[in-house]
Amino acid sequence: MKSPRILLVDDHAMFRSGLALLIRAAMPDAHIHECASVQEASAAVLDGVDVVLLDIHLQGLSGLEGIDLMHRRWPDAPVLMLSSQSEPETVRLAIARGAAGFVSKAETADDIVKAIDRALHGNSAAPAASPDAQGERRLTPRQCEVLDLLSQGMSNKVLARQLSLSDNTVRRHVQDILMFFDVGSRAEAVAAARRQRLIG
Repeated sequence: MKSPRILLVDDHAMFRSGLALLIRAAMPDAHIHECASVQEASAAVLDGVDVVLLDIHLQGLSGLEGIDLMHRRWPDAPVLMLSSQSEPETVRLAIARGAAGFVSKAETADDIVKAIDRALHGNSAAPAASPDAQGERRLTPRQCEVLDLLSQGMSNKVLARQLSLSDNTVRRHVQDILMFFDVGSRAEAVAAARRQRLIG
C-alpha cells in the first residue's frame, strides 16, 4: 500500500503535534499535514489526502461544519471526527453529516491508529461502545420541529420567525435533515419522513 496521506486538523497545537508523533511512530511512511482550522485546511495546497482527522470543537468553523468542506475538497477521503467527549447525539450528527467515524481523544494511541487504519481500508471507525450512533440514528428535537413545519410548506424565513431562530440556523437544520435522509430536496425529506412515520 502507498504511504498514507493524513490531514490532521486541531486547534490545540500540543495535542496536534503529539498525535502526529504517535501516528508517525506507528505509521513511519505516513505523510501528515497539520492545520489549526477548517479554513487553513481548505486552503492547503496538498497532493491529495487519504484520510482527514478533524477536531469537532474548533475556533471559527466547527468540525461539524467542516465535514462538508473536507468532502468537497477531497471527495474520496474519509473524515474521522476527534473529540474529548463522545456524546451520542454529537456522534449521530457527525455520522449524519458524512463523517466516517468518531474517535475519542481519550482513547489510547493504539486505538486511534487502528481507527485510522480502518478508515484507510474503507471500514467504519464509529465507536464500538455506541451502537445507537451507528444504527438507530435520530433527529434532534429541534430538527423534528423544523421537519414538521417543512411538511406544512413553510419557507425558511417563516420557519425562522415561527421558531425564533436566525435564517442561518434554519438553513443549517434543513441541510442536516436532508443529509439525515440522504435526499436532495425538502419535498423528498418530507416524503421520507412520512414513509418512516416520523411525521403525519
